[in-house]
Amino acid sequence: MAWLTRVHAGLDEPPEVIGGKARGLVLLHRLGLPVPAASVIVTRACRAFLRDGRLPPGLGDELGEWPPSVVSVRSGAAISMPGMMNTVLGLRVTPGEPAVLAGAVESVFSSWNTPRARTYRTLHDIPHDLGTAVVVQDMVFGDRDEHSGSGVAFSRDPNTGEHRPFGEVLFGHRGDAVVSGRSRTEPLARLAEREPVVWNDLLGALGTIEEHYRDACYVEFTYESGVLWLLQVRPGGFTGTAAVRLAADLADEGGITRAEAVRRVSPQDLRRVHTPRIAEAEVVARGLGVCPGVATGRVALTADEAVRMAADGPVVLVRPETSPEDIRGLAAATGVVTARGGPASHAAVVARSMGKPAVVGVADLVVGTGAATAGGYELGRGTVITIDGTGGEVALGRPRVVTGAVDPSVRRLLGWADGA
Repeated sequence: MAWLTRVHAGLDEPPEVIGGKARGLVLLHRLGLPVPAASVIVTRACRAFLRDGRLPPGLGDELGEWPPSVVSVRSGAAISMPGMMNTVLGLRVTPGEPAVLAGAVESVFSSWNTPRARTYRTLHDIPHDLGTAVVVQDMVFGDRDEHSGSGVAFSRDPNTGEHRPFGEVLFGHRGDAVVSGRSRTEPLARLAEREPVVWNDLLGALGTIEEHYRDACYVEFTYESGVLWLLQVRPGGFTGTAAVRLAADLADEGGITRAEAVRRVSPQDLRRVHTPRIAEAEVVARGLGVCPGVATGRVALTADEAVRMAADGPVVLVRPETSPEDIRGLAAATGVVTARGGPASHAAVVARSMGKPAVVGVADLVVGTGAATAGGYELGRGTVITIDGTGGEVALGRPRVVTGAVDPSVRRLLGWADGA
């Protein structure tokens, strides 16, 4: 296999070779879904680069054969590492001049060993010697015109497991604006009002992918001038109550057997079904709850503060939005609050992967150097707050916490387990 190979329906290499992102694109091709043309540089090229400090012999020549186009250059490790490595967007490629493309590939390879990436791998027990593949893909533009935009979509609600599309969309923006959390997104359902054809195509794609995975799915998409393109896909990876309800519903729908449903739910998922909620609280702000649970701690306004203060007790990281550079603070905090972002923002994705309560998109939250303000209250560094990652509330102090009602799916699935 060459260093660089085209992504197509017949490509049959495991994620350890071409990465999880390219493997997802191969699946989309096989399902006949719309994917911009792409090629993948295999993971062994990254390992060679990290060993020798330069691109492996022959890869530069392969890059020089790239046709004229505007491309994105993205990492694609075998195990997802959201936002931890570099991405280059809107790169204009000129045939015979591989240097603006080779440099982008080197940038992605080099980011494998950045402190944030190494910290993330350590936290998630990901081996440091895997390396990453790189996906080079023709750009589609969510900012092309008034009938363009970008978004992310789950086929079912990742917080509850409810059978309804869930996600967010930005009209007239590229996809990086969605996942960065810098821009205020709108609920995915707004797409049905603005672009009904794109909405119907997206629903059809989600259904097709679910049927293949026999599981919920997550996709990143862009639509350009009213035409839908899928850029990434993976199984939903639900946990807790959402995982239990999903397994039970899939069994009821005939997608999996009851025995499979029982096997899909882990003991850890069952421990998380008794979702705590805050009660009788002095709520100072509300946002979007993107990872269920309750967290109480002292306010930390930077990642470094969170790491330092966590040595003396729980902290809640409060930020305008988070970035990959905040990964140490996110790891140290017991929960996170951001002023901007939605369910696919960096803060939401990383908090969900760590199982930490998170509230994002708190509209009136302003984060300063020494304090944050919200709802007319000053939340100075060290102020004790409590956040509800289900309802999206931010409250002062340590309010009473109650256990939320258990979803009926839990009892149903436990009954199936007893029967087995």
